[in-house]
Amino acid sequence: MTEKFIPLIDIRRHRESLTIPAQMKLPNGDLKDTLARPLHDLRISVTDRCNFRCVYCMPKEVFGKDYEYLPHSSLLSFEEITRIAKIFLSHGVKKIRLTGGEPLLRKNIEDLVAMLAEVRTTDGTPPDLTLTTNGSLLKKKAQSLKQAGLNRVTVSLDSLDDAIFKRMNDVDFAVSDVLSGIDAAHQAGLGPIKINMVVKAGVNDNEIIHMARYFKNNPHILRFIEYMDVGASNHWQSSDVITSHQIIQRLNAAGMPLHSLPANYEGETAQRWKHNNDQGEIGFISSVSNAFCKNCSRARLSTEGKLYTCLFATEGHDLRALIRSKDNHSDLLVANVIASIWQSRTDRYSELRDLKESKSQTGEKKIEMSYIGG
Repeated sequence: MTEKFIPLIDIRRHRESLTIPAQMKLPNGDLKDTLARPLHDLRISVTDRCNFRCVYCMPKEVFGKDYEYLPHSSLLSFEEITRIAKIFLSHGVKKIRLTGGEPLLRKNIEDLVAMLAEVRTTDGTPPDLTLTTNGSLLKKKAQSLKQAGLNRVTVSLDSLDDAIFKRMNDVDFAVSDVLSGIDAAHQAGLGPIKINMVVKAGVNDNEIIHMARYFKNNPHILRFIEYMDVGASNHWQSSDVITSHQIIQRLNAAGMPLHSLPANYEGETAQRWKHNNDQGEIGFISSVSNAFCKNCSRARLSTEGKLYTCLFATEGHDLRALIRSKDNHSDLLVANVIASIWQSRTDRYSELRDLKESKSQTGEKKIEMSYIGG
């Protein structure tokens, strides 16, 4: 990868201040950043590989046959992921989401799920353990994931029209196969299942009504996501965006009026709505038109152990180097480093998108979604 990473605390210079008595325990409380935002969610990318080539994430012109993925030795092991996750939970994290790339491509992913299901939050309960997938392997994996301890899945599905969907995933993968995976996940008890539709103007926005009608009368939660300027590979333009407000207007015009619902928890990314006849929930993720930076409580751990404090980040923090150090650093020392990073966090990219100080206008290269997860 060519992204620039800012260094962690210089362990050698700060060794004295970071020396931890052996009898001391990990912290047991919440962290707040510079804008008083708590650390609540940890998203872990387990692979940079994907078997789709979606036009808004891993377009073929960038991620072609010759694209070099990370070698296996660069990936965090399941033991390393679990160790870092446990430290994050000591800081108040309640929810862990496994992402990619396509996380079900990671060999023996069920073993990692089982390991994470054994860790505990500060109140002694298991974390809310979820996974986001394109659904291609879900039919095969759903039951074993549930048995390993996974709570729920989120499935990306950008169209119910086979021709449109195949153009978007660019690998000739059929809608019916994703729907079969969703059915298998539902039967396994991995619900409520969330269905994510990234809406891009002129590509799949004519599928909005079709998707809403299809998922209206089932227990799944359809979520419309505004097309975002994540990374540099998707050549994002504001004209490609269909806003959440515009989607709601289309639903109203099609005889599907909605009423709003309260958030499940502070910092939830999606605004929750329900059909007026109470036949199904719909969510809207409006990072472009209605930024939710002020409530963002998510940290992201990349496939090779870089910590990012924003989806639109240009820089990360190398936790892998810290935990693989020959100095055998303690969990408490790593916890202090993570605390320092989060307490210094100032990110609010989406709020600054249209301003001169926005990173999108400084020429800095943002991290790709396929590397950091959604």
